[in-house]
Amino acid sequence: MKVKKKNIFFKTLEEMADTIVEGVEYFSYNVSEIKDVSAFAKAMKEFESRCDRYVHTILTELNKTFITPIEREDIMGLTTSLDDVLDGIEACASRFEMYNINEADEYIVLFAENLVRCAHQIKKAIYLLSEKKLLAIREPAIAINELENQADDLLRVCVKNLFANVKDPIELIKRKEIYEMLEQTTDYCEDVADMLESIVMRNS
Repeated sequence: MKVKKKNIFFKTLEEMADTIVEGVEYFSYNVSEIKDVSAFAKAMKEFESRCDRYVHTILTELNKTFITPIEREDIMGLTTSLDDVLDGIEACASRFEMYNINEADEYIVLFAENLVRCAHQIKKAIYLLSEKKLLAIREPAIAINELENQADDLLRVCVKNLFANVKDPIELIKRKEIYEMLEQTTDYCEDVADMLESIVMRNS
């Protein structure tokens, strides 16, 4: 029995989703105890570069493909929003190197855990899209929205705690920026969910 070859767009979107899971899990696993901050930032940069190559593949294919499995704008929008997630987490990792932060606090660990859950929901939704199980996409999309709300709440708590307990203004600025960038990355995950929801609406 011949296995049907997977569409290049869906295949590449799946590879992007896999890379997001890998990158975010690497971040989460290593951020609680960074042994070498420049090696940490470099590894995260490699995940981000891999994702950029997938974006390039999709752009190249869009330029030469006449009929696409879903609207061209949807493929492009989804590709961009997936890329933003890895760009966001990589930018956080680069701040650890720039500011020479060798240890995360409990809030950074909680943000990282939230992002791991988001990444798994993104992967689930992208694989459902590949299988054309459009209505099933609602469930991971709703889960991502819920996780983003939790990240909003976490940001409020950790910034309040920061101003109450951290006296060194430089340390305060560094931490606040990292918290905000991590929360922003959950917003990028929500953008993926919103993009998927609109694809479902247009195609079901």
